[in-house]
Amino acid sequence: MGNTLVKTQLNDVKDFLAKAISTLEDFLNETTIAQLNLTTDEERLYNKLIFSNLRKLVVYSEESLETCAVILQNDPFQKAAAEKTLYKIYHQCIEEFFSPKNDAWFEDSRSAYTGRNSIKFYRSVSENVVQLIKSLESDFQRIREELEYYETDYRTKMIQSK
Repeated sequence: MGNTLVKTQLNDVKDFLAKAISTLEDFLNETTIAQLNLTTDEERLYNKLIFSNLRKLVVYSEESLETCAVILQNDPFQKAAAEKTLYKIYHQCIEEFFSPKNDAWFEDSRSAYTGRNSIKFYRSVSENVVQLIKSLESDFQRIREELEYYETDYRTKMIQSK
C-alpha cells in the first residue's frame, strides 16, 4: 500500500480518535454513577464496570492519538511505523470498543445486518450510557472496516519475516 494512502488513513484515524476522546471525556467528566439513579448494588457494580471500560478506552485512544501525531510529523513519513500503529489501534481501540476484555458489553454481530446498533449490554443501563455508545458506534464501525486490512496484512508480514 502506498505511502500516500497509509498517511491519509493515519490522518483519518487521528481525527476519529480525537473526536471519540472528546465525546468520551465529556461524558465521563459530566456523568457520575450517583447521577444515574441506580437502584441496586448490582446495577451500580455493573455501571462501574462500564465506566471503567470507557476510561480504559480513553487511555488507549489518547496513546494512539499521540503516536499518530508523532508519525505524521516525521519526515520522511515512516510507512512501516504507520502500519504497525494502525494495526495496534485496530486491536487496542476498535476491538476493545466492540468486545471489551472485561465483558462490560458485547457485540451482537447479527445486528449489523439489520442496520441496528450492535452493542448490547448484559444488564439494563442508563439511557445516557446507551446514547453514548450509540453515538460512537457508527464511527468505530467505519474505522474498523478501514483498518481490517492491517489486521491481516500486518500478521502476514510478521509471519513472512520469521
